Amino acid sequence: MIPPPAAPAFLADAGWGAAAILPLAGDASFRRYFRVVEGGRRAVLMDAPPPHEDPRPFIAIAEHLNADGFAAPRILARDLMHGLVLIEDFGDLRVKEHLDADPEAELATYKRAVDLLVDLHRKPAADLPPYDRAVYQREAGLLTDWYCPAAGLEVDADTYVQAWDAVLPVVERSASPTVTVLRDYHAENIMLIDRAASHGLGLLDFQDALAGHPAYDLVSLLQDARRDVPEAVEAAMLAHYKTAASPPQDFDAAYAVLGAQRNAKIIGIFTRLWKRDGKPRYLSYLPRMWGLLERDLAHPALAPVADWFAANIPADKRHEALAEYAPA
Repeated sequence: MIPPPAAPAFLADAGWGAAAILPLAGDASFRRYFRVVEGGRRAVLMDAPPPHEDPRPFIAIAEHLNADGFAAPRILARDLMHGLVLIEDFGDLRVKEHLDADPEAELATYKRAVDLLVDLHRKPAADLPPYDRAVYQREAGLLTDWYCPAAGLEVDADTYVQAWDAVLPVVERSASPTVTVLRDYHAENIMLIDRAASHGLGLLDFQDALAGHPAYDLVSLLQDARRDVPEAVEAAMLAHYKTAASPPQDFDAAYAVLGAQRNAKIIGIFTRLWKRDGKPRYLSYLPRMWGLLERDLAHPALAPVADWFAANIPADKRHEALAEYAPA
């Protein structure tokens, strides 16, 4: 990756003029990240190029989380015109790689991540737009918008919307008070850091946060799109959250509905990343996503949505990695 042209002047103005700019990572969006190294200090340069990206939500949520005692990267400098933000460097130890190297730490690490959510949900929600039915429906519709055409499926999109309308009330009934929903809280976006606060966990990729149901980030964590979380671990951590947070009685149903909604959305997003953005590696995640979605659809609260899938997407199409639909 080549640093953006405005980066050297931005870093010089921020007091990092002699720093080396090293490629760090890209992600599923237009954002890119570089490590900035000068002597014994390090930082991360976020390149969020306008008009595709707007770094202001990231900055606002980072400052809110830090004010509430959580570990989001501190904002060191910003240039909103060019979409450049210099942020604190949390290092390289993500939860995913930590657990790949030490699987025995799985339960303890997930417990820390769940405890962080318990603490977050005890705080008033940030001043954010609501995670409401319109958003849920728009996201769930990514499956019929992208996956179904790519898989050669002609489906009834109107009854798909109606099926979700039938199941979303259980989420709406149990979402008061709302909490800050980070929306992408999983093993690749949680860092292990040397800081006693926030359970020693650093938070990343929260710029799309909304005010919504507390079960959503649990689903993100325990039904991870990129990592297999054993069902026994998911069950244990869900029980741990309920013991610590005492959520409403229909929390399990809301968890299943949000799991199905999120997994349907991700199937659509990963297909779009392939078809529109030329990123076929995301197709490799689809079998996991279909497996998670089918588990959620087995919950009685999802019966209308499960019936729609049975009628519109045959079982043999659910585990397609879409390779046969790739252009020659």
